[in-house]
Amino acid sequence: MTDVQWLKENHLESATAPNSDGDSALILAARQGRADILMQLLADGADIFALDGYGNNAVWAACYAESEGCVRELIAAGCDPNYRNPAGNTAMAYAASSGKDGLVHLLLELGADPNIANDDDMTPLDLAASLTSFKLLRAVCAA
Repeated sequence: MTDVQWLKENHLESATAPNSDGDSALILAARQGRADILMQLLADGADIFALDGYGNNAVWAACYAESEGCVRELIAAGCDPNYRNPAGNTAMAYAASSGKDGLVHLLLELGADPNIANDDDMTPLDLAASLTSFKLLRAVCAA
């Protein structure tokens, strides 16, 4: 059962109903990097296809929090690492453009596709903000 205190602190009436901002418990737990809560929500049958108000999925939210544990749990539960938001960006594109090198590496390890272009025809390699991410993506994309 999901932590009642956490639900209350996040203005959630239940683990399945969104808060007043429209965010689901799963999105909030991922955005906060709360792998403990996220695992409870997944065990309770949380909707892995939930999106935030910007059209991003929980993997994106976990990348925002730089939570490798949440990313691993979400992808293992079936959350799509290659989901494209309304602008066509994936969590990989976000991680690369934000210089989150560890997450770029993890997403590659977990099977995320580094070749998905956004609506501006830019790939994560094009968006890479750090030399480390650029080199990692270039090596994978060239293979």
